[in-house]
Amino acid sequence: ELEQNQMTRWEGYVNWRNKHALKGRHGGMIAASFILVVEILESLAYITIASNLVLYLSKYMHMSLFKSANNVTNFMGTAFLLTLLGGFLSDAFLTTYQVYLISAVIEFLGLIVLTVQAWVPSLQPPTCEPNTPCNEVTGGKAAMLYAGLYLVALGVGGIKGSLPAHGAEQLDENTPSGRRQRSTFFNYFVFCLSFGALIAVTFVVWIADNKGWEWGFGISTISIFVSIPVFLTGSTTYRSKVPSGSPIATILKVLVATLLNSCSNNNSSTVVVEETAKEIKEIEVPTNTLKFLNRAVGNNHMCSSIECTVEQVEDVKIVLKGLPIFGCTIMLNCCLAQLSTFSVEQAATMDTKLGSLKVPPASLSVFPLIFIVTLAPIYDHIIIPFFRKVTKTEMGITHLQRIGMGLVLSIIAMAVAALVEVKRKMVAFHSGLIDDATKPLPITFFWVALQYLFLGSADLFTFAGMLEFFFTETPIRMRSLATSLSWVSLAMGYYLSSAIVSIVNSITGNGSHKPWLSGANLNHYHLERFYWLMCVLSVLNFIHYLFWALKYKYKETRTTTG
Repeated sequence: ELEQNQMTRWEGYVNWRNKHALKGRHGGMIAASFILVVEILESLAYITIASNLVLYLSKYMHMSLFKSANNVTNFMGTAFLLTLLGGFLSDAFLTTYQVYLISAVIEFLGLIVLTVQAWVPSLQPPTCEPNTPCNEVTGGKAAMLYAGLYLVALGVGGIKGSLPAHGAEQLDENTPSGRRQRSTFFNYFVFCLSFGALIAVTFVVWIADNKGWEWGFGISTISIFVSIPVFLTGSTTYRSKVPSGSPIATILKVLVATLLNSCSNNNSSTVVVEETAKEIKEIEVPTNTLKFLNRAVGNNHMCSSIECTVEQVEDVKIVLKGLPIFGCTIMLNCCLAQLSTFSVEQAATMDTKLGSLKVPPASLSVFPLIFIVTLAPIYDHIIIPFFRKVTKTEMGITHLQRIGMGLVLSIIAMAVAALVEVKRKMVAFHSGLIDDATKPLPITFFWVALQYLFLGSADLFTFAGMLEFFFTETPIRMRSLATSLSWVSLAMGYYLSSAIVSIVNSITGNGSHKPWLSGANLNHYHLERFYWLMCVLSVLNFIHYLFWALKYKYKETRTTTG
């Protein structure tokens, strides 16, 4: 009792036993370090499944390539969209600590289902016989496959919706050193995410290709299983934000109250807001940003249950101000989607030899991961300290400047991709290989690595910037949900990429013209035109981003000593 009185409590936070979290005992960089190790293991488990799932579904489950690719897109899109559920539960009903543990167990169960199916031949469709069509997985076997995949997707959604917020919660936002540590945490979170993915697409995928897919699933299962005790080891050091009710309910409540008060007499509504402000002696007065929402503060005679406080209105304003920033990052993720589609196809036509070693084109995904793993420490330990000295500010580079740098790099990446494609087709023309796709072109695949370099750098700047921006700017009651938008942007980028490809082929294929993205082989595609289109769209998106970023006003930071 005496020891507890000597220590100051963290207001609004609890420990793993749901008791008051104490300063000096809970939170800090050591607690956040456990989260970083867990992220390596979680990323390794998820990326192992996602990276080669197309081959597994087509080769072992005998699905067509189109259906396999469609199922992978749905699986990954669902996993990222479900981060909203993980974030919502973390804010509304459970702590981030509880949501992670529940989600990790769900993903572990899904991986067990997939591993058992991969190990037991009787749970797979019959082996293909020569000169007979293969039987696609159906019935109970298909149900087992989809049950395993979507349990994994549900678990991944919960983990990614809670883990970044749980790590950032450990650091004190009310001190300059705590805010600097939080920035470092997000940089290294992206580093760990990429490091786990790097192990997955090299070592684990090699094992899956050479020893069998059951080994790949097995390693994923072990990885997520090990992550649970690693996470639990840090339990005594964690502090978790106390859930404060549904953030979605608060947003809807403010919007409905605004609508109802707008329908009543505008003059009386204004008077009510002014009177309300006077009553609280100007301690809490609604700001003039998004002024129409201030109507929600007034007393609503139609329904007293939806009366809103100034704090609730201001919380909703902050969320709404961040949505345009979220929308502008979708285009960058649309560009990133090209790395796993057309860029791989480009590399497949080129000379992929590295000395005596022949590199599989799909292994090009290693490049952006290597760039991120290399750049993240340089950014945190060299670039940021330099800009802090130059600008004499705490952050050095603001969140929105960082996201903007990523968007500029994505523009450069698309321009480079277009120029590399022009060069590749010129080599094909001068070599007389325009119509012959069986022979590799006399040009090294390292040319394609250039677009991976720029897009990998763009991903580091924008993704880490988004995570920190949404966590820092959003009200504490909505942080996990808002941070989940970073993952949702990834999903929407992939969906937008598919839509743009379909629209481009539909428009350019009218009349006697061939669609840009079709032909006997890649040399007959007009891929360079598609990349230039993506470059132009990215420029327009950046101009749109600048409009919102320049208007945005950061919330004030509260500083305490100690």
